[in-house]
Amino acid sequence: MEWTGEALLIGVRRHGETSLIAEAMVAGRGRCLGLVRGGRSSKLAPALQVGNTIQLTWRARLEDHLGTFTVDLMQSRAADLMADRTRLYLTQLVCDHLRLLPERDPHDSLLGQALSLIDHAPDGAALARFELALLDELGFGLDLQSCAATGATTDLTHVSPKTGRAVSRAAAAPYLDRLLPLPSFLHERGNASPDDIRNAFKLTGHFLDRHIWSARQIDQPSIRESLVDLLSRDTH
Repeated sequence: MEWTGEALLIGVRRHGETSLIAEAMVAGRGRCLGLVRGGRSSKLAPALQVGNTIQLTWRARLEDHLGTFTVDLMQSRAADLMADRTRLYLTQLVCDHLRLLPERDPHDSLLGQALSLIDHAPDGAALARFELALLDELGFGLDLQSCAATGATTDLTHVSPKTGRAVSRAAAAPYLDRLLPLPSFLHERGNASPDDIRNAFKLTGHFLDRHIWSARQIDQPSIRESLVDLLSRDTH
């Protein structure tokens, strides 16, 4: 069996003395893994940098086999990322998030958001929206359209940490110590302040931990806290 597709490289790990197992988000195919023979060579190393766009040809005898990748570099981002710490951290986090997706399940909308994040100036609001979209694609989307208590669709200010549903200002008032703040930019148009950015990542982080990281007994990406700090400062 064989296919060829354009992909974002999201992870690599050593395999044997000379090879790598590459992990990539492939348009129309989702998260795919394959063995790159000689992937640790000086010839292939520049292409096999996380964050690069590559063209992959996958071959295997059967569809459910790991298979092998042949790799051609399409867009190198390594030099630009190394020159911009915030963009480097953002790319690492986005790729870590994409690795949470089920294997061989297309998520082209999320892939498009990831590429936009990586190729533009670091944007905390856009990254928070990406994390919301990730939760949705993983089956744990939040309901931020109406109040869980009253059904109101305006003046939504908080989210229940248990249900992931929005709560209006009036309904939230007696329970503020139990609820998560809901930055308005996550459910309606508007600018995001530094506090909004921090609260947005507190919100998405709570549900990512509850449904993904803790549930799978994995640590949240170590780079995330530093990145949130950089992005909230950069919004001043």
